[in-house]
Amino acid sequence: MAAGRTAGVAALSDVAGGPDEAQPIAILRLAAGGDGVGRMPDGRTVFVPRTAAGDTIVPQRLRVRKRFARARIGRLVEPGPGRVEPRCPHYVRDECGGCQLQHVDSDTQRQARASFAGDALRRLGGLDIADPPLEPALDEWSYRTKITLHASADRRRIGLHPLDRPDDVFDLEWCHITSVELMELWRAVRPRRRLLPEQFERVVLRLDRDGGRHLIVEVPGVTPWPGAAGLGRELASAGIAATLWWRPEGGAARAVAGSDKAFPATVFEQVNPAMGDRVRAHAIARLGDPAGLHVWDLYAGLGETAEALARLGATVDAVEADRRAVAHAEARRSSSRTGIVWHAARVEDILRELRVPSRVITNPPRVGMDERVTAALAAQRPDRIVYISCDPATLARDIRRLGDAYRLAGLHAFDLFPQTAHVESVAVLERQ
Repeated sequence: MAAGRTAGVAALSDVAGGPDEAQPIAILRLAAGGDGVGRMPDGRTVFVPRTAAGDTIVPQRLRVRKRFARARIGRLVEPGPGRVEPRCPHYVRDECGGCQLQHVDSDTQRQARASFAGDALRRLGGLDIADPPLEPALDEWSYRTKITLHASADRRRIGLHPLDRPDDVFDLEWCHITSVELMELWRAVRPRRRLLPEQFERVVLRLDRDGGRHLIVEVPGVTPWPGAAGLGRELASAGIAATLWWRPEGGAARAVAGSDKAFPATVFEQVNPAMGDRVRAHAIARLGDPAGLHVWDLYAGLGETAEALARLGATVDAVEADRRAVAHAEARRSSSRTGIVWHAARVEDILRELRVPSRVITNPPRVGMDERVTAALAAQRPDRIVYISCDPATLARDIRRLGDAYRLAGLHAFDLFPQTAHVESVAVLERQ
């Protein structure tokens, strides 16, 4: 066994030892969320993060519940075939919780993410299906175009949360799954943190579609930011072009230094835009030819899907709760806007006012669709619903809520988030 394959594991936690050391456990598979699943001597299922299928470990920090237990690696007895040395020092040294699967190889990761989608639909959705095919990521590293960093209580550390410690923060040097452009911005900001607002809570780094870099500083109340102009000048002198945004609690972000280019800096957009485009293209293709049909685009974001549907000849009701996203979409100069009616509202509040659709594309947040939305869809009975999901569990729940009105006609997974346990999937639902 090569030393490089075990070094990262040994550093994750104190090694258990002595005559009272627990019995070894074999890790059988990876579960949704990324934890390894094993079986304790008493038959209880045990979940152990940072393990891989085929590992044999001695557990420590056991927390036993009635039907299951949780533990951490005390000692790695034998590594599984997919285990590798993590690339990011933070993953080992700081137990970074931003990634869950850096310790397993790419093929193992992809198989696991496909199984997360299939297992959720079998177990929670009651569907008899195989694991879906999964389209690999274009890039396995440096793909994120947005990262949110948190401040420690004393503001001395700015970074991410360690695994299972949401109240703690370690000081981030470089995130290996975030774009190089954003990490270069962070490398320039980090030694100049004295110029950030005194009581800031979060720092968001974002790369727009044109390659522009943005630093959004979130503050409690209306805490001022007197150092904004100074930070902007120092970044410019270091050769880093960026727009600095100040965002008070509950308010809209306002550009305070750098470019004044209009950009909805706090509006949701896929953090892996290249793969997000592939998901969108697949979803539109699976919707079928929409020419002459009326389509709902629910949770429409910045409007790329609605515009694509309009270009294909559909009329579209596009619903998005974020008014800034709607304003940005309506302001864009594009002939494809013909036939799109925008609704700045929560989906569950507006559906009764919309024209009956022939087909629907829905792309809800991780919590899935409100029960009122699934009820409205079951009542309206469009021919086809294409559901873009970032959480297989809520996708399975929503399919179950639709009941016998629809059957699952297709499921395809996409690898948007390498090194993590997250998986994006597109489900095609046909009216029965």
